[in-house]
Amino acid sequence: MHAPDFWTRKDGSARLLGCVLAPLGWAYGASVAFKAARAHPHRANALVICVGNLSVGGTGKTPLAIVVARKLQNLGYRTVFLSRGYGGTQRGPLVVDSKTMTAAQVGDEPLLLARHGAVIVARNRRAGAMLADEMKFDAIVMDDGHQNFALDKDLSLVVIDGEQGFGNGRLVPAGPLREPLAQGLGRANAVVIVGGSVPNLGSFRGEVLQSTLVADCEGWRGKRVVAFAGIGRPEKFFATARACGIELTACVAFADHHPYTTAELSSLARSARERDAVLLTTEKDYVRLMPDQRRGIGIFAIDMQFADTGPLDQLIAMTRTRT
Repeated sequence: MHAPDFWTRKDGSARLLGCVLAPLGWAYGASVAFKAARAHPHRANALVICVGNLSVGGTGKTPLAIVVARKLQNLGYRTVFLSRGYGGTQRGPLVVDSKTMTAAQVGDEPLLLARHGAVIVARNRRAGAMLADEMKFDAIVMDDGHQNFALDKDLSLVVIDGEQGFGNGRLVPAGPLREPLAQGLGRANAVVIVGGSVPNLGSFRGEVLQSTLVADCEGWRGKRVVAFAGIGRPEKFFATARACGIELTACVAFADHHPYTTAELSSLARSARERDAVLLTTEKDYVRLMPDQRRGIGIFAIDMQFADTGPLDQLIAMTRTRT
């Protein structure tokens, strides 16, 4: 689903709707606190680094998880991603085979991560970590696990969209937050701000790292495209493509993790032909397509970059020391 616009609007009707739904948000936040209080986290043999967030929707967790895994791999760690496999039917624990498995089975994010390393999908994160230990992995990178308390974490990184911040500051469904700000930041070692500016982090005193998502514009500048995406914030993809000098003749947004039908893809292809354009989508959308559906569709790849990688390198080094 798309994030409701009243989460970011400041008009009276948006504030009223937020107030009406606020009690449900309080219950949602209390449920997270209850799970945390009752948790008996499993201690894996492998190093566990968690990349998560405090709000629903796309913030840049997966690009950061890839950066962290790359750094661990460069240090000689046998590294595996651990994902819940949102949107897939397989409960796991299982190792993702990107050549034979589909997004319908394991979810789109695991297939994207599999382009950068080994991936274990497990609804039960404890079982996933135990499989990683059996397979002698040295490090586990949890993608989206900040509100999961099944594992002891050696390092917790929270990703925040610097443009969106925390919206109206309310909890789901009254706002975008998964839990109260102080509660979530209290478990974080560092926050990574993606673009924009640093929002009010309250009493948080951990590391604050600033990053940007950088697009690979090579070969796309000046081209006419029909852009489509089913991610947390499709409009961010469209804006980034425009900034690259790409001529967007049409923009088509779908819900996050949307499973594309043959009819939808045929309609998109027809729209591109009518506009003398080509189809362009994100990596996350591309892996969700079946191989025979990918013909004629371009990929818009992005990478997370830091102005200064020293603080993140130091956090990982300190984590290694703690273990």
